[in-house]
Amino acid sequence: MSEPSALAQVRVVLSRPSHPGNIGAAARAMKTMGLSRLYLVEPKSFPHPEAEVRASGAVDVLESAVVCSDLAEALSGTVLAVALTSRRRELCAPPRWLPEAAEELLAYAEQGEVAVVFGNETFGLSNEEVALCQRAVTIPANPAYASLNLGSAVQVIAWELRRQCLVPRLEPLPQTIGDAATHDEIERLLAHFERAMIDSEFLDPANPRRLMPRLRRLFGRAGLEKEEVAILRGALASFERKD
Repeated sequence: MSEPSALAQVRVVLSRPSHPGNIGAAARAMKTMGLSRLYLVEPKSFPHPEAEVRASGAVDVLESAVVCSDLAEALSGTVLAVALTSRRRELCAPPRWLPEAAEELLAYAEQGEVAVVFGNETFGLSNEEVALCQRAVTIPANPAYASLNLGSAVQVIAWELRRQCLVPRLEPLPQTIGDAATHDEIERLLAHFERAMIDSEFLDPANPRRLMPRLRRLFGRAGLEKEEVAILRGALASFERKD
């Protein structure tokens, strides 16, 4: 049986992991479920012998890991990113249960690369990091004790992605949906909106309130397509020319 092609489109992103053993455990969890694309944001110790020991037979996943300076770099080129979080964050996408989030990730993986983002072992993901993702995902664990170590969390999500890939699904109905906008295209749209709003004095950079985070959440919830981004940027450009 061949590996599901959608899994090759999934990035597992570990943001600021502090323990090399957890990186190795995550690599092993990934490989057992057919995932291979590991991205590390500012790892404290990598490469490291303990990571290789904990990876067991998944050293190849470590060797091909991409080390990034920040989360934006790790998400560059993706069409959907989901953040693992166990709590509701203000001005961030509301969390979805893992089965629903996994199904959506795999659907988007048919268009391009997608990402699942895990936070630091002690502090998790910051609000700013969660806001960079279009969706949030929560593992339906025991609410009285929902703490999972990093390797276990990666294993649970990787298993759900593989399970859904292997379960026969109904063919999707014909749709006229265009190509999903990438993380980079949406970031450029947000920057364009910010410039235009400052120039028009709608946004005061000295007192921005929460306008940009709310706009980011709106665009993430909308699931913008490339053509829609082009329309919005074209409209902004036309308004700027009239000034």
